[in-house]
Amino acid sequence: MTTSNVKKVFVALIPVVFLLISCKENKNTPKTKLPPIDTVFESYYDFKKGANPIEATKAGFNSYNDTIANYISDDYQELLKEKYRGFLNELNAYEESMMTEAQWLSLRVMRWDCSIKLQGLENELVTMASPIYDLPSFELMPLLQIQSLHLYVAQLGSGGSVQPFKTVDDYDNWLNRLEDYMTFLDTCIEKMEEGIGEKVVLPKTIVLKMIPQLQEFINAPIEQHLFASPIRSFPEDFGESDRARIEKAYNDFVSSYLIPKYKTLDSFLNETYLPASRETSGLLGLPKGKETYDYLIKLHTTTNMTANEIHELGKSEVLRILGEMEKVKNEIGFKGDLKAFFNHVRQRKDQMPFSKPEEVIDNFNNIQKRMEPKLSELFDIKPKAGFEVRRTEAFREASASAEYVPGSKDATRSGTFYIPIPNIKTYNKFADEALFLHEAIPGHHFQLSLQQENAKLPEFLHPESMGVFVEGWALYAESLGKELGLYEDPFQYFGMLSMEMHRAIRLVVDTGIHAKGWTREEAIQYSLDNEAESEEGIIAEIERYMATPGQALSYKVGQLKIRELRTKAENVLGDAFDIKEFHNQVLNSGSLALVLLEEKIDGWIASQLEK
Repeated sequence: MTTSNVKKVFVALIPVVFLLISCKENKNTPKTKLPPIDTVFESYYDFKKGANPIEATKAGFNSYNDTIANYISDDYQELLKEKYRGFLNELNAYEESMMTEAQWLSLRVMRWDCSIKLQGLENELVTMASPIYDLPSFELMPLLQIQSLHLYVAQLGSGGSVQPFKTVDDYDNWLNRLEDYMTFLDTCIEKMEEGIGEKVVLPKTIVLKMIPQLQEFINAPIEQHLFASPIRSFPEDFGESDRARIEKAYNDFVSSYLIPKYKTLDSFLNETYLPASRETSGLLGLPKGKETYDYLIKLHTTTNMTANEIHELGKSEVLRILGEMEKVKNEIGFKGDLKAFFNHVRQRKDQMPFSKPEEVIDNFNNIQKRMEPKLSELFDIKPKAGFEVRRTEAFREASASAEYVPGSKDATRSGTFYIPIPNIKTYNKFADEALFLHEAIPGHHFQLSLQQENAKLPEFLHPESMGVFVEGWALYAESLGKELGLYEDPFQYFGMLSMEMHRAIRLVVDTGIHAKGWTREEAIQYSLDNEAESEEGIIAEIERYMATPGQALSYKVGQLKIRELRTKAENVLGDAFDIKEFHNQVLNSGSLALVLLEEKIDGWIASQLEK
């Protein structure tokens, strides 16, 4: 981490320090002398912005646009441990009677966040400071083929993501941020060398996917280099002297620093790391692997479920969905068994009708037009932020899944749904309606935009946060297709079942890989046997689970809880049940741990009965 980076973090933490000192000095005074809880929330968000500058940029705070946290460094992790412990001590001084119901819920979310991240920092394999989608990072395995900082920085550097390139300062900030990035890559190599010594290394198949990803950054000519993209599209109001200075600075940095650094990393991966990488697929192949996976289950599901319980839940869901798929197969009139039907769907030419990537984008935009008239029947609040569909960038497309990146809090930058199209000739559209509902509307775009636009929430609850809520909501959103006028085509309904099956399979294969010793090949075969995804797509997904243990569990666990709570409310309230108000209740408190969401909905049901 650069000196300026350290200074910024400590400046951001000054309110926290004073708050903690104040509480220590007043520990024997009446509780009413404590600072208002909103002050604690504000201090916590100041801390989070300084500790994770990229998240601050995503949220539209420009003060940190020139900084990247070297989050795998020992000093940085020790600083974070100290601050999380301090905040937990501070929260313990407050009682429910001292605040509103909404504030108490926010306090409990903050307590969960501090506690679970402190546990991650204290785990020997995990650090909870990663700036990528608020996911944990492996300290000794900091680079991956997916959801990795070096890939995300490339997105930022393209000029088409959340990093702003509107002013001269913006352009200068990015170069300063890249200087921190160079330091981060140096630390990555040091940590990975340490990992080799401790036999904490990535699976060989993951490393083999990472190495080709670097080639575009090494071999692209300067005039076509991704990191030089911003100087190929200057704002019109830039003067000639600024253009000339910035263009030279960017070209010099790319040629003299960035490309040589990637060459060093490429040599290290090929010559040193790959020969030392492991043949095993899951965390069981690492020291403390079981304990780490148990922690990651708790982090990603916000439950105390065991790996075996999740594994069995997944298998039962797979069987249930297979039964639903059988009905659709029979409706279509296919005469073979379900596995043959999967291959039939994979290979049908009418489900692969596109010849240009733009046609895929157009198809998603048409889905939006068809379902929008029904939205007001299920939702009475909608986000202000705009929305657009884009193709995933070429450098990461081969290993990427569809994803959503939120717009800015002030709605000046639209939310973006990225869709990978690595081979237009084999792009199959049978699940596009469900995919749109998940990634876009009313899935991630609705939930995340409404969350960060909600002025009644403390600001620390505006960013993405708990995956079990975020992904659980998005998977629940897929089930709303018929209510929104979609899934009239049985292949699209089968696509929805396939998407749900995909998430149910995740419960089985993620726990299989990391808790039961499954090989990569066993997990691939289980998926091929039970879903209609292409083999290419399944391989990318299984390797994703190998790289990010536990994260894939959040989707189905969260969806099942939201659906359970809706069914409970429908059964208890009967004709008094209001689907729009139920959705409001789920969406208006930010991302919640499932136990907190259940308490909230139970309270809402009780309040409706009293009317």
